[in-house]
Amino acid sequence: MKTLAALVFPGFQTLDYFGPMEMLGDLGEELRIITVAETLDPVPSVHGQRILPDKAIADGSDYDLLLIPGGESAHEAAKSSDLAAWIVETANRAERVMTVCTGSILLATTGMLDGRKATTNKLDFTRTVPLAPNVEWVRQARWVEDGKFFTSSGVSAGMDMTLAAIADLFGVETAREIAEGTEYEWHDDATWDPFAKRAGLV
Repeated sequence: MKTLAALVFPGFQTLDYFGPMEMLGDLGEELRIITVAETLDPVPSVHGQRILPDKAIADGSDYDLLLIPGGESAHEAAKSSDLAAWIVETANRAERVMTVCTGSILLATTGMLDGRKATTNKLDFTRTVPLAPNVEWVRQARWVEDGKFFTSSGVSAGMDMTLAAIADLFGVETAREIAEGTEYEWHDDATWDPFAKRAGLV
């Protein structure tokens, strides 16, 4: 069984977190999902729902996988030196690191993505990418895979990226079965990204 640290912070985007959790949760006994936050206090999403963390960052960083959702508050969360240090420690140990939407900036501002390709929310693209100028930001991509790092475009793109990571780890048939079971039409082409054009990026 692999362990996954699913990071949450105040104001996290609900689908950024719960979309990937739906896909990852269907792995059953293959994966143990552990919600992690800076403290054990309930963490509100951008829509007000509160989630109770299983672990705090002080409890350790030894996880096989890491998922970082985004949200408008991701830029503020990225200013926490304690959170940044935990992300670096966890990402260094993890087999795969996944970010959704502006969650990429929490990883990118630590320097972990320097010299690597990555993407992020297209509507926030021009505001987000200057914060990590050494990343090779991809303007048009549903998600980007570079080594063990998987970064996705905005919100719903996190489910497509997560299925790609599942296919990478557990096989494409497993990913397709999960998509079918959730009645989700998986965009399995990482270059499919009509939202980049709508945002004026290409």
